[in-house]
Amino acid sequence: MAYVSVLYSTALTTTCVLMFDFIRNHQRLMQILLALLIVPSFVLVGISGYQGFGANANAIATVAGQPITQQDFEKAQREQADKMRQAYGGQFDPKVLDTPEAKQEILDRLIVQKVIENEIAVNHMNVDDAALMRFYAEQLKGADGKFDVERYKQVAAANNVTTQGLDQIVRRQMLMEQIGGAVEATGFAPRTVTNRLSDINEQEREVQELLFPLAQYAAQVKVTDAMIKAYYDKNAALFAVPEAAKVEYVVLDPSAVESQVSVSDAEVADVYNKNPKRFTTPEQRRASHILITVKKDAPKAEKDAARAKAEALLAQVKKNPADFAKIAKANSQDPGSAEVGGDLGVTERGAFVKPVEDAIYALKQGEISNLVESDFGYHIITVTSVVPATVRTLEQAKPEIVAELKKQKMSKKYAEMAETFGNTVYEQADSLKPVADKLHLKIETAENVTRTPNPALGTAPVNNPKFLKAIFTDDAIKNKRNTEAVEVAPSTLVAGRIAEFKPASKRPLAEVEAQIRARVTQEEALRLAKAEGEKKLAALKASGDATGFGDAKTVTRTKQPAINPAAAMAVLKADVSKLPAYVGVELPGQGYGVYRINKVQQPAQPDAARRTAEAQQINGAVAQQEMYSYLEALKQKAKTKVNHAPASVKPGE
Repeated sequence: MAYVSVLYSTALTTTCVLMFDFIRNHQRLMQILLALLIVPSFVLVGISGYQGFGANANAIATVAGQPITQQDFEKAQREQADKMRQAYGGQFDPKVLDTPEAKQEILDRLIVQKVIENEIAVNHMNVDDAALMRFYAEQLKGADGKFDVERYKQVAAANNVTTQGLDQIVRRQMLMEQIGGAVEATGFAPRTVTNRLSDINEQEREVQELLFPLAQYAAQVKVTDAMIKAYYDKNAALFAVPEAAKVEYVVLDPSAVESQVSVSDAEVADVYNKNPKRFTTPEQRRASHILITVKKDAPKAEKDAARAKAEALLAQVKKNPADFAKIAKANSQDPGSAEVGGDLGVTERGAFVKPVEDAIYALKQGEISNLVESDFGYHIITVTSVVPATVRTLEQAKPEIVAELKKQKMSKKYAEMAETFGNTVYEQADSLKPVADKLHLKIETAENVTRTPNPALGTAPVNNPKFLKAIFTDDAIKNKRNTEAVEVAPSTLVAGRIAEFKPASKRPLAEVEAQIRARVTQEEALRLAKAEGEKKLAALKASGDATGFGDAKTVTRTKQPAINPAAAMAVLKADVSKLPAYVGVELPGQGYGVYRINKVQQPAQPDAARRTAEAQQINGAVAQQEMYSYLEALKQKAKTKVNHAPASVKPGE
């Protein structure tokens, strides 16, 4: 891209941090970039970067003769683990990614990525500079609504690539999306199909209800002690009381470490005095330019013509300095900056070719340069703002230095304390007091701890699955010995012991007898109601009689039903080829219902907006199927072969 090649060198800094507000304001771009975090490294270098390896008999899979290695798989698995750890914190167990299903899903994703990459390479597909710049101009707008060069550089730095590398990433992802969009666009359902499905969805059925309520039959039910005992024995799981424990535990985490480290004023001053550049903000300049391009080795006549054009523009901007941006937008031949009035953003040393950089740093704010010649042509440059260099005072820099030194000390201190923590809970395993006293930790207590996480305990360390697995061992339960030190989150260790243990039990029959009696009564009443209802249903089907039914109600799939939802579902599924039609339905907690369907019709005024949305959903489903078929075809075309399942690893390590 001419803009990048003219303006930026590969020495572009990668230390900028992409702020959260940028992510919120540029979700489209970040979706592209974040998508690349879960794919193997060939996204950055393309297929050609791997061609030197040739076929690999030890590869997990091969696509177009190129391997997907165990290393590729492990990288993708680690990245997936990182994403899930960020989402679920200490509740995340990396073992969920080591199941056959999870590993297959990751491998499938790698194969899809590689077959699309292969298709792009084979067909020499590319995104031209103009399309790329249109994308950036839309996604990287500054406060003024124009392309923001600084944000462009921040995105590259946040992804640990140069701006050229960023361009390559975005081009490839744009190609993938274009391919997907083109394929999915071929998948659509005929209008007759979508209309028919919408007709079914909007269909209205007029129905009358005849209920056989439970209350009408409950008085007929005689519940015996034998019935209660049989229910109790048959449904033992309903009355089970899981094992539970009262647990004592200690936690070693950053907060416990932080309280035991300090930073002196002398240490702060030493860092400040030894690093003057660190606390100095260099002068910042923002510049704009107009470029008339001409090749370095162009014929003299061509160079003279370009120079003459540049001189005419120079005269124009010197006569009307306030119109610099307007003139640049109309005349500059730098496709990147021309759209934003020639704005180059905030400059930094080493970011521009030397003649341009020298001119920028020689000008005062508001001055316009004479013609500046570079290998790319003739530039007219102006400096739009200058922010002088500043030096933070010791007091201003102190919080940053204290935080840095404290972090360094905490890292070292944590390593020391973690070793002591692990050794002490193991060597003095009958009590947590020795480790608590030695490291100044507090012994916490948790009630009703079970083998599986208890929602009532939330994200407490004692509720972590790894800790629960350690605390519910035979040794910990029977001998009440300390667990080993369990890492439940980064830099967070927990050890515990069972103070009291209640084994699994069953609630006594006397305690649940009333509950069982009510349940058996309801079940028996429903049985009686259903028997009478089914008898009535058979008679109605023979006679077509409407006696005893309630008022007519309309049932449709698009509105809240006026009858029991289970009954509405049965009514809508019933065969209505012959009317009236009848259907009987069990209504848990209510009884039994018989329904007479009198009429089937379409609404007088169909909902056009809903029909449009439904057509889009149907077409979307068809499009997804088309994409699946396309990817399967690409796999065959690329002679994709899975050689063996990925080896088990420890995701995230």
